[in-house]
Amino acid sequence: MITPAEWAEQNAAPVAAALLGWYARTSRDLPWRRSADPYAVWVSEIMLQQTQVERVKEFFSRFLDRFPGVAALAAADEQEVLRLWEGLGYYRRARQLHAAAKRVVAEHRGELPRTATELAQLPGIGRYTAGAIASIALDLPEPIVEANSRRMLARLVGYDKRLDVAGGDEPLWEVAARLVPQAGAGRFNQALMDLGALICTPDRPACDRCPVADRCTARLTGRVDSIPRKALRRSTVARRELAVVVRRGARVLLVQRGPGEWWEGLWDFPRLTGSSRRFAAAGKSSPLLAPLHVDEARTLGSFTHAVTHHRITLDVVACTAARAGRAARGRAWVTPAALATLAMTSPGRRIARLLAAAAIPNGQKTPCGAKKKAAGGTRGARYQAQRK
Repeated sequence: MITPAEWAEQNAAPVAAALLGWYARTSRDLPWRRSADPYAVWVSEIMLQQTQVERVKEFFSRFLDRFPGVAALAAADEQEVLRLWEGLGYYRRARQLHAAAKRVVAEHRGELPRTATELAQLPGIGRYTAGAIASIALDLPEPIVEANSRRMLARLVGYDKRLDVAGGDEPLWEVAARLVPQAGAGRFNQALMDLGALICTPDRPACDRCPVADRCTARLTGRVDSIPRKALRRSTVARRELAVVVRRGARVLLVQRGPGEWWEGLWDFPRLTGSSRRFAAAGKSSPLLAPLHVDEARTLGSFTHAVTHHRITLDVVACTAARAGRAARGRAWVTPAALATLAMTSPGRRIARLLAAAAIPNGQKTPCGAKKKAAGGTRGARYQAQRK
């Protein structure tokens, strides 16, 4: 029985010809494929990490309109970069993209490096991204292995080992390196990704439309459904948190997420552990809220959101502060209108919409004990939050 690498060596030429021909007939018209500019390719590849193509379409053109080149991105304020990234998630990508742009300007005279090895030394550019930029923008014969092409390559060579362990996909990198042609590497690699995304899907792949079906080991041996091996699913952790909209005059209090926290660098409403029923005790013990002498809270609503492997039920309450507290980095009193200009967490943005819908009059106090009066508004706000 031949190894995956040996299979690739023997089949490289016909596989490349079949994929390049298929790609020429069926390639998708995507905004980032209309230019071979290394900067545009780089931005698209960072955006496409862990994000679906349709989602990226909404952001790519807008981002390049504002930051048309490396110099413009490097000169931007990080908050503006994060604001334009808002909605794509995984904000570390945006911070690393910004940091890499600064390094390119400082160390490479504003031009992206021309080799995969040099590209991989920039923040946020790993093995796959370096290969994608080098092959698509520069047509260098660099291999790529990502979620879609990994699945397709595993089936093609009949590789039935675990991929979700350290080094599990290393044999597939060797396969990709042997398959990528010396000319047309960018089109070949994009064909690999398209084939995995559109034809060689995780469930019920369309083998009858696959240009290399006659060479696919998994298909020929009846193992399409078992290759690649399913990754072990991590269990979801349930949490309950309390977001607090603190008003003082015409302003609300925001806090900036710190290093190591979810949504690092983004603004959010203060959070406490527990539900709205525990606000009185939690607020008095909170180092942030206790000095503000906040009054009783009014419930605005509740919704759930997911972060990595956590499912968080978030209760939202509003209260009024008697004091502004001390000025501190990562803390700001802003007008509700200014919320639209800040880079906020996705739950924070939902709360901002909830706040606008609730239209809390300035300084209004609704004691938690006034359940009958507040009940209808609470249910209505909760309904609106869950529909968004």
